[in-house]
Amino acid sequence: MANRTLQGEHMLTEAGRVEWGSRNARASALAHSPYKRDFPLLATRPDLAFLDSAATAQRPAVVLEAQKRFYETMNANALRGLYQLSVEATEAINAARAHVARFLGLDERKDVRDIVFCRNTSEALNLVAYSFAPTVLGPGDEVCITVMEHHSNLIPWQQACRAAGAKLVYMYPNEQGIIDEEEMRAKIGPRTKIVSCVHVSNVLGVANDVKLMGAIAHEFDAAMIVDGAQSAPHFPVDVTDLDCDFFAFSGHKAFGPMGIGVLWGRHELLDAMPPFLTGGEMIDSVTEQTATWAPVPEKFEAGTQDAAGIYALDAALTYIESVGFEAIQARERALVNQCMRRLGELDFIRLIGPDDPEAHHGVVSFNVCTVHPHDVASILDMDGVAIRAGHHCAQPLLDFLGIDSCCRVSFAFYNDSSDIDRLIDGLNHVWSMFHG
Repeated sequence: MANRTLQGEHMLTEAGRVEWGSRNARASALAHSPYKRDFPLLATRPDLAFLDSAATAQRPAVVLEAQKRFYETMNANALRGLYQLSVEATEAINAARAHVARFLGLDERKDVRDIVFCRNTSEALNLVAYSFAPTVLGPGDEVCITVMEHHSNLIPWQQACRAAGAKLVYMYPNEQGIIDEEEMRAKIGPRTKIVSCVHVSNVLGVANDVKLMGAIAHEFDAAMIVDGAQSAPHFPVDVTDLDCDFFAFSGHKAFGPMGIGVLWGRHELLDAMPPFLTGGEMIDSVTEQTATWAPVPEKFEAGTQDAAGIYALDAALTYIESVGFEAIQARERALVNQCMRRLGELDFIRLIGPDDPEAHHGVVSFNVCTVHPHDVASILDMDGVAIRAGHHCAQPLLDFLGIDSCCRVSFAFYNDSSDIDRLIDGLNHVWSMFHG
């Protein structure tokens, strides 16, 4: 991989323009978004092109209303009271837990107990690293991750390896940003106890073949952990089909509230793990000197949970299902196609990532020649365009690519062509300010 730079960091070729030009019919459906009116912030801010959904998505009114409704109609501690309000709060959380199980392709009747609510993907991955890793890791063992991990799926494994005397091994992408089977088999081996991988890169937008990776991991009896923060909001996830051992995602990237995340794990693994946090509600019994733990999932849900947030996450998943993943994927694919074509027409833009727009799942990263990404983002903000600039909590990946930072636009199905138009106009403004 020469200069550790993906071939995707380029201007579009003429052939690429012709190929993507043939998709104009599909892109033309993006002229108007029928979904923006569902999102109060977007509906009241027609001046805003919000292109940072990979960091946090906007919330539809039904989610905001659900959170408000919980506090207005069933505000009580779940699981702890025998009175009606507490019973209703408990039922609301139970229903949400069952919905998450269905959302992940599980049997809600038997697998609902393996859905653990936490604050976000970061906390979920830390839970696994601090509670599961010590049960399998020892001196000389290995944890295998990729160089494209978000820091939330990297630093916990650094810490776990340091504590156990184990080695952290990295897989690297090819010139199109793909972790291929050859690389997987070169890095996953007899000493591997844990493989942890991001499902979709928050910088390159590529979807890793975590099913194949997990199958290779299981050949060596290693556990497979999937960071689904960037996948669960954008395409269907079936953890049974993936055959992974743990899967985590965040509510706030899936049009739900901030502060709510989900960890699913195989029951036998969760059952054998010690609790991550201790305190109220995660115990079965306590004496002055000893304690026994409640069963999964309560064992991992110490203290008062954000019941309103869990209830609103239930509403967010219902909203996603009402739109449908078929429509979500088609629209986001068309947005990426159009965005990459338009960016490729600007000779001062360098795209980062795979050549094929179909390989980008809602994310397009780029740089403006000679202009720092922070300056780009600040000037775009003055033009009402919200993008992300920096290292995107993926510093080892950017080091691997030979860059310090980059600009990133990330789409959700509520975006439309007007958002891309404003981005392009804003980038021309950026260029003119530095080179006018």
